[in-house]
Amino acid sequence: MTLTRLPNRRGLYAITDGPRADLLERAAAALRGGASMLQYRDKSDAAARRRAEAEALLAICKAHGALCIINDDVDLAHAVRAHGVHLGEQDDDLLRARDTLGRHAIIGVSCYDDLGRARAATRQGADYLAFGAFYPSPSKPQARRAHPQLLREARHLGLPLVAIGGITPDNGANLIAAGADFLAVISGVFAAPDIEAAARRYSELFTSSMPKS
Repeated sequence: MTLTRLPNRRGLYAITDGPRADLLERAAAALRGGASMLQYRDKSDAAARRRAEAEALLAICKAHGALCIINDDVDLAHAVRAHGVHLGEQDDDLLRARDTLGRHAIIGVSCYDDLGRARAATRQGADYLAFGAFYPSPSKPQARRAHPQLLREARHLGLPLVAIGGITPDNGANLIAAGADFLAVISGVFAAPDIEAAARRYSELFTSSMPKS
């Protein structure tokens, strides 16, 4: 198992919604609200800007005691020495990512609604498994749907579990009770009028929710 790369961490996993001019300010607000991890997600091909933003976000995360994860881009994660990378179905191979980033890097894998994919990622050395979408998602309206029972079934794999997709402060507690260690949120945080307050509402779910089943 690889739990040592995510020791004693649970909470909000904020995912950025760039590119945008106020990215750093908005990310800092999410971290002040208690986000435990921040994922830099930018699908553009503006290499110089993306590297500068990734470096700046990493510094902000370190200042708040949070982890900085790069979406999809293993080479960028390596270049800026981010805490890790998140891989989707069409992204780099996990073993190639581990070879590039080293044994201490955090590598998360999107497993959607597929427990078999989660088992394979666990065997290959993933550090966390992400499932979803659990609810209709404004960020990814066509995303595959997952049921909270999937989180219960994945607990035996022994890795931290991330829930994503349409999660709000009102429905997030159910996913934590089902086994989610992290709630991954994009628009619920970054589209809120008060980002810090929105992040705090998600973060507080982890101190008020029932123990995991």
